Amino acid sequence: MARALYIHWPFCLKKCPYCDFNSHVREQVENEAWRDALLADMRHEATLAAGEPLDSIFFGGGTPSLMPPELVGTLLGEAEKLWGFSPGIEITLEANPSSVEAANFASLASAGVNRVSLGLQALDDEALQFLGRLHDVDEGLAALAVAQKHFARISFDLIYARPEQTPEQWNSELQRALGFGTGHLSLYQLTIEANTRFATDVRRGIFEPMADDPAADLFAVTRELTEAAGLPAYEVSNHAREGEESRHNLTYWRYQDYAGIGPGAHGRRAAMATQRHKKPENFLAAIERKGNGLVEERQLDRREQAAEALLMGLRLREGVGIAELAERFGLGEVDLLDRKKLALFETLGLVWSREGRAGVTGQGMPVLDALLAELVPDSLAAA
Repeated sequence: MARALYIHWPFCLKKCPYCDFNSHVREQVENEAWRDALLADMRHEATLAAGEPLDSIFFGGGTPSLMPPELVGTLLGEAEKLWGFSPGIEITLEANPSSVEAANFASLASAGVNRVSLGLQALDDEALQFLGRLHDVDEGLAALAVAQKHFARISFDLIYARPEQTPEQWNSELQRALGFGTGHLSLYQLTIEANTRFATDVRRGIFEPMADDPAADLFAVTRELTEAAGLPAYEVSNHAREGEESRHNLTYWRYQDYAGIGPGAHGRRAAMATQRHKKPENFLAAIERKGNGLVEERQLDRREQAAEALLMGLRLREGVGIAELAERFGLGEVDLLDRKKLALFETLGLVWSREGRAGVTGQGMPVLDALLAELVPDSLAAA
């Protein structure tokens, strides 16, 4: 049964280098039509995935902070009616740090949002221009100040390992970020995804991505400073004070069920992978035709589930319970991890194993993908 709900809002004001332009930009949103469509999609999912109260709700996608607060309130009211809410439920909304969106924060808090995740991305104007952001540092920090007035819990993200960024520069920027006193930070290394502006720029020789060794130096700076500030890493890129970890993201990383509604939303429901139509027009047409926005429901076999659980869980500092996963998916413990390679990497200080659990050490996290490729047996990796 799902104990988390993801609501995807596919609209933004402007194009940005991270998004699918085909489904991203719309001049106008008919709020009444979208309210009815999202409610219908939610009700369909609740008939299949309700039964326990929700621990978290996450509004993500394009620019959910520009959703009409009354729509947010309506969706939250319906979710509470369908699932019920756990005491202290976490209700997060993603926001770009613009003055336009910050003006909506008070109303969104009144509608029930109690946590905000701000996409600051850098504390340097030149870096923000490189990243294609529309805000500058002053506007971003002003939005953060407004958020701190209205929400009890705040996270913001920064992107580092930018071209030619030095450890000294990142040390200074991260020290400044930690000084704002938020309880959660998401700190991502810049990656070059296919079919993005960045990939095109690299191909054209406009800039070179940072090499692995200097990026690893910046990763070490990140771990050292956040640990000292009381926000240790609980996931490869996420840092929090004790008790302020993102409950919603932990649902994904611990491979628990979650319901996903809205255009492009993914979900996991009782060994089923669900996906909604990505293009808003197709999503609305599906709602009208059959009462939900699903484009695919795919049964996952036990090996595929185990592979996903390992790939997600080993991102966490807490690691994964090997015996627990073996029992959950009806597999042997030897089917889940290559024991010889686990022992080898443990002697190298890259992984740990104890009391039926296994995980990746801080030293191993910079090479997490390579470790996963070695540790997860071929029989699971091919699932």
